[in-house]
Amino acid sequence: MNKGEGKYNAVVIGAGTAGLVTAAGTAGLGGRVALIERDKMGGDCLNTGCVPSKALIASARHIAAIRNASALGLKPVEPEFDFTEVFQRMRDRRAVIEPHDSQERFESLGVDVFRGDATFVDAHTVDVDGVKLIGANFVIATGGRAAVPAIDGINDVPYHTNETIFDQLDEQPTSLAVIGGGPIGCELSQVFQRLGTQVTILETLSCVMSREDPDVSAFVKKTLEKEGVAVHCGARVQRVEQTQDGRIAIHLEREGDENTTPAATIAVDALLIAAGRRPNIESLNLDRIGVQTNAQGVIVNAKMQTSQPHTYAAGDVTGTYQFTHWADAQARVVIANIVKPWCVPKSKIDDRVLPWCTYIEPEVARVGLSETEAKQRHTPYDLYQFDLNNLDRAILADQTQGFVKVLTVKGKDRILGVTLVCHHAGELLHEFVLAMKYNLGLGQIANTIHAYPTMAEIAKRLGDQYQRTRLSPFAKKLFNWLYARQRR
Repeated sequence: MNKGEGKYNAVVIGAGTAGLVTAAGTAGLGGRVALIERDKMGGDCLNTGCVPSKALIASARHIAAIRNASALGLKPVEPEFDFTEVFQRMRDRRAVIEPHDSQERFESLGVDVFRGDATFVDAHTVDVDGVKLIGANFVIATGGRAAVPAIDGINDVPYHTNETIFDQLDEQPTSLAVIGGGPIGCELSQVFQRLGTQVTILETLSCVMSREDPDVSAFVKKTLEKEGVAVHCGARVQRVEQTQDGRIAIHLEREGDENTTPAATIAVDALLIAAGRRPNIESLNLDRIGVQTNAQGVIVNAKMQTSQPHTYAAGDVTGTYQFTHWADAQARVVIANIVKPWCVPKSKIDDRVLPWCTYIEPEVARVGLSETEAKQRHTPYDLYQFDLNNLDRAILADQTQGFVKVLTVKGKDRILGVTLVCHHAGELLHEFVLAMKYNLGLGQIANTIHAYPTMAEIAKRLGDQYQRTRLSPFAKKLFNWLYARQRR
């Protein structure tokens, strides 16, 4: 059957992570798949998200390591580098990964790839620039884009988002203001500060990294400030304008200040907006086919179905967690439900054991409940905390900054949530992820041999903390009696 003719098992709209995984998985199981993309294959993660940002982070970490080499007994030296070469290296690394998401690769997998804008004609037909595609199932995986706040004058000044800064920043700015203190804002602020740009974070809320516990947010703020980043929380950008010398003037108003006069004005050479995301759904004509949406995106159930059961949605367009691995997990649920439409029960997504990491240094990684969330849900818990300055490997590597918190069910060792704030947190988290997924407790972790000296001993040390709580006063008296008897 010719490309575009007949009926497809799945018509996938969007070639980001969710769309690519769905297309490859469905085709791999023998389904006939059409994949539609109007821009670059690979979506946000490859082109303007995880891949380029982590490549820059890698370079910035080496710069910081050289700059702080005296902590390891080396003679201090200022690292030599070229800003444009660092950015070019990022693009080169991205180019190595790019073929995995290319049109050519997916066509080799048997997927029919169409380039253009998709619009629903009816519940089983989409139009792609004049080509009509008919599908038994549809998957909306159009992702999201950077949200630009309604700031007076914002359209009259040059600014960057994550969609432009990796490829359109021609030269290094002397100063940079970042609107937004979430993961993207914090990661890129540390990168640019380490590259020699003076960075200022402007966050409307009372703290950066607001999804984390207050002690985590405070740690991140202190870390960034120690490196020279100016962090202003509770600061609302009232107005921006371009000055006569080509800089950007940002007029601020402190949160709760009734005075209409701005509390402060700063001038910078460049502006980065990292203030959240917005779903890409406007051109799809979803109202025509009865797919329900809200401000966050397409509304789905746990089976990833929209209000039309044969139409699914996955990835950032669903407005839930904006993670590549979450989009991947959602797509796998969609694949399973497309291939077994009449099976009961259908596959469902489960976010109870969902890890995430913010790649500042030290990293912040979490899975499950935070302390704040446990308190909000009135969930009783026991807390175990371990500071990195008590871990031998961290001491030897001079990586003692940070701490780890584990929440367990009150009186038991079943893990409710883990937060790591330390070097390599994103890697270290996964022992806890596996434990939570398969209901292994801190006691079982404590009874598992860990190599010495490693950062992974963090988990064992926390397990040991739990084991010590099991020694009740009665048990202690009993052991004392047994030991005394042995000495007779």
